[in-house]
Parts: sequence; structure tokens; C-alpha cells
Amino acid sequence: MRTVPLAVAATVVLAASPLRAQETPAAPPAAVEKPADTAAAKPQETPPDKPADKPADKKLASASAGPDGFVLQNESGDFRLQLRAYAQFDGRFFSGDEGALAVDTFVLRRVRPILQGSLGRYFDFNLMPDFGGGVAVLQDAYLDFKPSPKLRVRVGKYKAPVGLERLQSATAISFVERAFPTALVPNRDVGVMLHGELLGGVVSYAGGIFDGAPDGGSADSDTNDSKDLAGRLFLSPWKRGSGALKDLGFGIAGTTGKQTGPLPAYRSGGQTSVITIVTGITADGTRTRWSPQASFYSGRFGLLAEYAESSSTVRKADGTRYDLDASAWQATATVVLAGDKASYSGLRPTSPFDPSKGQWGALELVARVHGLELDAASVDDGLIDPTKSAREISAWAVGLNWSLTRNVKQMADFEHVSFKGGAASGDRDSENVFFIRTQLSF
Repeated sequence: MRTVPLAVAATVVLAASPLRAQETPAAPPAAVEKPADTAAAKPQETPPDKPADKPADKKLASASAGPDGFVLQNESGDFRLQLRAYAQFDGRFFSGDEGALAVDTFVLRRVRPILQGSLGRYFDFNLMPDFGGGVAVLQDAYLDFKPSPKLRVRVGKYKAPVGLERLQSATAISFVERAFPTALVPNRDVGVMLHGELLGGVVSYAGGIFDGAPDGGSADSDTNDSKDLAGRLFLSPWKRGSGALKDLGFGIAGTTGKQTGPLPAYRSGGQTSVITIVTGITADGTRTRWSPQASFYSGRFGLLAEYAESSSTVRKADGTRYDLDASAWQATATVVLAGDKASYSGLRPTSPFDPSKGQWGALELVARVHGLELDAASVDDGLIDPTKSAREISAWAVGLNWSLTRNVKQMADFEHVSFKGGAASGDRDSENVFFIRTQLSF
């Protein structure tokens, strides 16, 4: 089952080993949040962070406003308050949806005000609620203790250091919705994490202990005494050079722990259910995940690839235990047609939209293939409802992104999803969906 995705992941990583890439001037997706315009890609769903520290003898403006938000700070910048936000207005339109499994809709996908800053030289904080869909959720709330770039300590709720695309800011992702591997790794979790960069950013690492968020989900508290261990190691061997391989990076991440309770829901990009767990089956035992990953950015071209596998011990209503195994993979390519260089942190138009000057922003063409598959034993053991759950899902997508400025972005993409199984009479009908997004961020 895993031969094709493993081969894809292995091919990308092996091909990457003589190479290197990442953001403009960016670098590999680091294990912790960094300014989007620095050498390390940031793993939090927020726009660019604060600028680099200023020389101690240089006084900073007490108040400022710009593309990265609104700032209040003291003369040294040690005490700093920054207000930022982003909002995403989406449209989803399904073609040939004869089964009426989905509804054409407009939706406020994310509405996130962000309050972050510094409390002295060694402490940073971040608070980010989300009002998308008319529901209030606390996405981020953490404190970073930063005695050195080589060693930082983060406490609170934030993204677990696992999925490559999950760690990418929602303002920078290539498509309106993330690929299937993100459905098998944790989103945000509560815990304590050590993270940092070594050898000038050539090595990025993160490791911590967390409550244990479900596949594709977030956690605000724990329902049992067990905890998850999560870690990530990402290498950028040529980061300190200036050649074509400067922005190539590859690594591996994973989690392990014992968990009990409800199992997650698995959805397509169109947010329709694709796997339904049989009622009464719950998690009850060890859950492990692992994810090899790689990215390469050079000039106008970018490539992001990852594989993810999740294996959970589950218990049926009669007390018998089984393993629920799923795997997913993706490869996303991007080509900038005009106005900027490809980057993990997203486009930053060199010529912002201004028709009076003949400037139109930046255009980016994107393409993706991805898939999700259940282990045959998980199907044979009766863990899923075969009339509502596909045992294998494959998809391809194409899109065009127009970054008018650093703060305004328009996206349009189309995705075709094919299923094996998932219907009472055999294979579920394919899903064809058009996405649009208007994004405001600062």
C-alpha cells in the first residue's frame, strides 16, 4: 500500500540531498516561528513576525505602521507590541455533485486578529483567536523564552512541530485548502517545546511534550494522563552558500503517545467527509505518526513534498482492539509567472499593484498531486463504514494566485478527487470543486 507514496517521498529526498532550498531570501521550513523574511520559514499561521533586533545604540520609532502591521515599542525594541490580522473570504462550488454531498457556499474561512510582541529582551508572546465560520476559537497563545537562537523554550498552545505544509502560514499556502498529509498530523496542541537552529540555520530542530491532538485536529486540554512526544529535525546543508541549492531542505518529523477517546473526522479539500469511523470505536492505545518531508525553492520555481503515516490502536464496543492505519502523500509545484521569486513564506510582489505605473503585482501558477489511503486490514476489520468511506483517494489540482500587494491576494483553483469505495454500490462519484479566495493580511 505504501510503496508508491514512500517511493515518491524517497525520490524527492534523495534528489534533494545534492540540493537545497527555501524561502526568498528564505530557507528551509524551520521548526519554530520566524519572521517570514528571514532565512528560516515560519511554522505558525501568522503573517511576518517582527524585524530583526536592532543595534543597542540605535533608537527605534515608538510607533509605526506598515505592511506587517501596527507597532508600539520602546527605544530599544525590548518591549514591543504588534497588532496584525488576516481574513480569508472563500467560495466553494461543486460540479457534477449528483449525490448532493456538498453545498456551493461562500464562507469566511479564517478571521484572525493577532497580538504579539516582546516582554523584555528574552521573552516573546503571541495571541491569536479565530472567528472564521462565526465560531470563536483560540488558535495560538504562547510564550517563547529565547536565551539564544540555538535554544528556545515555547510554552502554551501552538502548532505541533510535524507537518511541513501544516507549519506553513495559512497566508502563504499554494492552494485554498491543504493537501491530504495535513489530515494525518496534529494541528495545534498544548505543551512545552524546545526548539532552535544550529550552525547558522543549517540544522533546525524542535521537540516537546504535548496533550496529544488528534489527526488533523487541535487540542485545548487533555482527557487522560498520557501525553504525546513530538519532534522534528530539518536540514538545510547549503543554506550558508549562494548557489542554486541554497534553498533546499529536507527532514523528518513524528509523534508517539498513548491516547483514548473519539477518533477524528477525515475530509476532502471541499470539506466533505471521506472516511467515517464506525460508531462506538474509539482510540485506546498507542498512536504513532511519522512524516519525511522536503522543499526546494530556486528563482521562480518551488517544490514541496511530504509523506505522512498515522497508526492508532482502537477499541470496538465489544472491547476488542485493532490498528487503524492510514497514509498520505503530496507533491506541490509552483512557478512564478511575474513579479517575484518563489518562496515557502509566500509571494512578496516587487512591483505592487498600481496601474498608473504599469505595475500589476505577482502571478503564480501552482499544481499539485496528493492522495490518502487506508490500510487493507483497517477496512477488513470493520473499523470504517464501507458505504461512506473510501479506502483510497487520489487527487490533482491546478490554480492561479495573484498577489496584488503584500497585503491583498486573490486565489482561484480547481481540484478533481477520485475515490475507490465509499458508496453502497461501489466507488463514490468523483468530486470536482472550484475554489476562490480573497485574502487580506497585515
